[in-house]
Amino acid sequence: MKNTKIAVLAALLGASTFMSCTKTDVQETGSLNLNITGLEDLGSDYAYEGWIMVDGAPVSAGIFDVDANGNLSTNSFEIDKEQLEKATAYILTIEPSPDSDPSPSDVHILAGDFTNNSASLWVKHSAAIGSDLSTATGDYILATPTDGTNGTDENSGVWWLNNSSGSAVAGLSLPALPAGWEYEGWAVINGTPVSTGKFTSVSGADLAAPYSGTTAGPAFPGEDLLTNAPSGLNFPTDLAGQTVVISIEPSPDNSAAPFLLKPLVGEVPATATDHTVYSMANNAAGSNPTGTVTK
Repeated sequence: MKNTKIAVLAALLGASTFMSCTKTDVQETGSLNLNITGLEDLGSDYAYEGWIMVDGAPVSAGIFDVDANGNLSTNSFEIDKEQLEKATAYILTIEPSPDSDPSPSDVHILAGDFTNNSASLWVKHSAAIGSDLSTATGDYILATPTDGTNGTDENSGVWWLNNSSGSAVAGLSLPALPAGWEYEGWAVINGTPVSTGKFTSVSGADLAAPYSGTTAGPAFPGEDLLTNAPSGLNFPTDLAGQTVVISIEPSPDNSAAPFLLKPLVGEVPATATDHTVYSMANNAAGSNPTGTVTK
């Protein structure tokens, strides 16, 4: 009987030791909680991904989508506790979905440094866009220089230049963008946005001219809306009373519509005349997403 008790006790001790070892092998996690407003639905081909900086390297901190109302599909993520405690910053990127690359893309939209267990997230952080765009300014004229004539369609083009001194100079003052981002001009005609081209420099032609005529345009971002009108629109048109926009777009772009970042918006006067300089309003405060993350 004594030997039997010893055997049972040994078995129990062995099981206890095994259970103890197994318990210490289980990864301990902590919660990373997001409270972000101002993001938009990226569609089915892209998603948002968070990253925490641990010992100077990015560690994935969860992937989520945003619905049409700006609601995050997931607000809380379980992260390895040790890594979470060592995290010094949080960065939010836009990634392809599905994504075969385990590293962050260049498209950093928000970032913030942890102070104790919380970080405020801003586009102006150096690990995001690097500016809050509050100093951006823009002037433009209506004109159609690519039709080669001084005809009756001069209000059918928009060019971001200022010719008030008699010589054309850049009409836009914009901060340089980091890799992963480009500017894009837009004319919003009766609610339909029409791209006037993407660009990274305010002095120089933009990257597209699908609607312009055959004559070379000025060396500034802009477009004549003369041919190849999108469905539902007719060119030439009259931009008086319409809206012009400068947006910031992810590269590669996730949509044919303007992205949520719209630092400059101009309501074209209903009585607008061609070759007159008009100014845009700074819209950065109304379009920049913001948020906090806690651990």
